[in-house]
Amino acid sequence: MSKPPSSRGFGERLQHWLPRLVLSPSFVLVLFFVYGFILWTTYISFSNSGMLPDYTWAGTRQWSRLWSSWTWGIALHNIWVFGLLYIVTCTALGLLLAILLDQRIRAEGTLRTIYLYPMALSFIVTGTAWQWFLNPGLGLERTMHSLGWESFSFNWLIDANMAIYTVVIAAVWQATGFIMAMFLAGLRGIDGEMIKAAQIDGAPAWKIYLRIIIPQLRPVFLSAIVVLAHLAIKSFDLIVAMTGGGPGNATAVPATFMYSYAFSRNEMGIASASAVFMLAVIAALIIPYLYSELRESRS
Repeated sequence: MSKPPSSRGFGERLQHWLPRLVLSPSFVLVLFFVYGFILWTTYISFSNSGMLPDYTWAGTRQWSRLWSSWTWGIALHNIWVFGLLYIVTCTALGLLLAILLDQRIRAEGTLRTIYLYPMALSFIVTGTAWQWFLNPGLGLERTMHSLGWESFSFNWLIDANMAIYTVVIAAVWQATGFIMAMFLAGLRGIDGEMIKAAQIDGAPAWKIYLRIIIPQLRPVFLSAIVVLAHLAIKSFDLIVAMTGGGPGNATAVPATFMYSYAFSRNEMGIASASAVFMLAVIAALIIPYLYSELRESRS
């Protein structure tokens, strides 16, 4: 015996609205605690806020103070150096490792796991481990001295001119395996018939990679650069664990600048302005990428 039309209509409506009803609390929470606080922070950056929020409109006063701060200039310079070296080195090493693993070598699964393992660690763990390893009184330098190499010296961690490069080393060590996995997936998705045709024509391996394989990895390059740039801008916990932004301000970046001004110097307005600036940079990187991916999926 079939159900009456009214009961069937109610069941279909319930089935249609039930997923929305289940997800609506999470959606409301995200809307409030993420996007609501983004709007609040943006407003605070145009207010007279100091140690506590002050909702008096101040125009671009906090932004002027931000861009006239020499500490902010150092932070921007450091993030530029760190980001450029981080993205270029991770991309180059990730591509090289992916090409080597793509040769169907033995123990590929073991090597892939070893390369990917650092990405499973938090940045705090990575920063602490590398801080111990590079500390002249605890790690590499002391080990070499105990082995009899008394003239060995590696004090980059406490050298204001070299400290930022120690952060690059730790960050590259952690992220390279993940970028390798992205390139390896891209390599495995390339049509093998084109490669076989080039091999039959007598093309050397380096020319096949340079003219056939690597150009087809353009979407992977774009994804890797966006991911790495996002991680570089958010590099707070790694730097805090390794150097604390020091020595002095040698490894200060916008994220540590924002934290310092918000919780140490009680300058909430300037901290909010720096946070909004970082959000704008991340949006400038991600929105074009998402737009291109959406347009490509539709086409």
